[in-house]
Amino acid sequence: MQLSVIILNYNVRYFLEQCVLSVEKAIQHLEAEIIVVDNHSSDDSCAMMRARFPHIKLIENKENVGFPKGNNIAVKEAQGEYICILNPDTVVAEDTFEKILNSQLVTRNSQLGILGCKLIDGTGNFLPESKRGVPTPWVAFTKIFGLYKFFPNSTLFNQYYAQHLSEHQSGEVDILVGAFMVMKRELYLELGGFDEDCFMYADDIDLSYRALLLGKKNYYFAETSVIHYKGESTVKDGTYMRRFQEAMQFFYQKHYQGSFFFSMFMRIGIVFFALVKMFQGKVSPKPVPEQYLLVSDNEALREKLTAVLQKSLERTTMENGKIVISQTISKNKPTEAILDVEYLGFKKAMSFIKDNKNKSFTFKLMPPSSNFIIGSNSCNDRGEVIQI
Repeated sequence: MQLSVIILNYNVRYFLEQCVLSVEKAIQHLEAEIIVVDNHSSDDSCAMMRARFPHIKLIENKENVGFPKGNNIAVKEAQGEYICILNPDTVVAEDTFEKILNSQLVTRNSQLGILGCKLIDGTGNFLPESKRGVPTPWVAFTKIFGLYKFFPNSTLFNQYYAQHLSEHQSGEVDILVGAFMVMKRELYLELGGFDEDCFMYADDIDLSYRALLLGKKNYYFAETSVIHYKGESTVKDGTYMRRFQEAMQFFYQKHYQGSFFFSMFMRIGIVFFALVKMFQGKVSPKPVPEQYLLVSDNEALREKLTAVLQKSLERTTMENGKIVISQTISKNKPTEAILDVEYLGFKKAMSFIKDNKNKSFTFKLMPPSSNFIIGSNSCNDRGEVIQI
């Protein structure tokens, strides 16, 4: 078997359903499996999986064992030569895994460690944590005080987000994000998996760093994009702040013992980081859509959405592979674009989102054969699900 895709879920039932649907499309030409681990969700995630995906292996934990242990449990069951650690609040393109497994970074690289890809949020904007450097005291300092923003071309200041590479350039980086990690299962087992002493948040930094210590090389792969709604898995509240502090302390105590400067600096930095993260979680009011656009060839769907949303929707389709937006849709008015994935496919839906980012659009996807639309207007937003 080529690939095992491992999805650890906790209380994100609708995002999980969309994620699994996208992965199924992406592995249809591969020898691959999907393993879903549920960390004792209180929603109907498991019931949904059993009803809609009875053919997919589902591991139901009886308690929330955390991100590291949950993934470690699944990898023990995996059969693939490669594994992909994947968040449930993600959407992959139909060719994501084929592109990665066929790339020279994988096929001709005996030193391959962990590989990540370009992550975008629900508005189409690039997520800079897709590629990072090791957060040494100096790198953390440049991050905390925003020096990387003022000196983006300086190797001295731009290491936190690995700015030696643009978002469109594949290449070697140090640290990858746990929302999407591809590696050989053999390497994962050699590393001992995620460190279960870390409940969450620093686990991906630690795993990436330990791969480097083994002499492996980690890579950012820019030739495929994955949506990571990001704000969905964790609400950034007081609990988040405490766990974030614990995670940072975990990594620095484990790998940087004995530095008085480091210890003193990070006491200040951890608090600052946590406060920044907490305030980032305060979502600005969403723009109220003044017009609605449905990209679909299904007129019955337009009528159904009109009834549910109590809004007038204009329907459009593709011509010569491109989505046509009529002149009746004003470019200056907030517009909710609802993308019928049954019609478009995940990759074309993502392309539309990326092409129209930072404009007047917000976006929702309607997954294939589903009864809901789903999306997020901010990387700090929990997202929105509307049942239809």
